[in-house]
This record gives sequence, C-alpha cells and structure tokens, in this order.
Amino acid sequence: MLFKETVLLPIMKKVPFIVLFLAMSSLSALAQNYKMHSVFIYSFTRYVQWPDAYNQGDFEIMVLGDSPIVNELKALAQAKKVGDRTIKVTRIKSPSEIKKCNMLFVPADKSAQITEVMDKVNAQSILVVTEEPGLGAKGSNINFIVKDGKLAFELNQAAANKQGLKVSNELSRLAILI
Repeated sequence: MLFKETVLLPIMKKVPFIVLFLAMSSLSALAQNYKMHSVFIYSFTRYVQWPDAYNQGDFEIMVLGDSPIVNELKALAQAKKVGDRTIKVTRIKSPSEIKKCNMLFVPADKSAQITEVMDKVNAQSILVVTEEPGLGAKGSNINFIVKDGKLAFELNQAAANKQGLKVSNELSRLAILI
C-alpha cells in the first residue's frame, strides 16, 4: 500500500495533465503545420501561371471542409496579395460547390472525395492541392507530404498541363515529380 500511495497516486493525479499537455502540443504542431502549408500555398501563386480568364478579380482559394488551414489562409490574405489581386478564401462543404477559382485545397479528411473533386474540376484551370499520400497520382496537381520529418510536396505536371496551368521550372525543381 505504501508504494501505491507514494509512487502511483502522484503519477495518477498528473495523468490528465500529461494527456492534456500532449494533446495541446499536437494541436500546436498541427496549427504550425498549417501555417507552413499556407506559406507554401502562397509561394505556389508565384510559380504557377493561370490562363487569362483566371487572372481577373480576386485570387480565390477554396477549401473543402472545416480544415484549420482556413484560418491560416485568411490571416495570409489579410497581409498579402497575388500581384495586385486580393486573396479571397472560401470554405465549401462539398465538391458540388466547386466553382471557378484559382486554387482548391482538399484536406486529408476529405481525401476520400478526390474522385468527385477531380470530376467536378475536370479541365478547369484550378490548382488542386491535397495532403494525403497517393493523391498526386489520382489527379491532384500538388500534394503535400512529410519527408524526413519536413513538409514537402509532390507535383503532378501532367495533371497541371491538362488543366491549362503552367508550372515554372523553379517549382518543378523543388517538387517531388510524380
């Protein structure tokens, strides 16, 4: 009984705190990760050329679902522009809501809908950005991955070409080509 009281009870009292701390740490890491995603996404705007019809009005980024990236992109939109164009971030609930925009972000929890997303995007000049292994091969233009503990991205050049997007050689050199 003495061992239980002197060793186990203090540890057991701390378990909820430790669990909470670990949960908060992982949320913080996730938020930090999405901050990096948004920095990458903004950088992509400088290395991808859209057809003239997509270079008018606001630069629109759609996000499928309730991803934490929405807040990061909105913060970025407050501070940055694409050329002289204001960045507009729109959250949509389903692929059926996809309309003309410059970029579409499909978070990991919506990856199962990639076929429906790509059918809806079809040949529109929308840069489709995903974050689930294997989605680049399923038609996504850019797919975030973690490689050696760091955020990296795959580029599906054929899909980008099909959609009338011109990707610069600089971006191609930084990407993992698929």
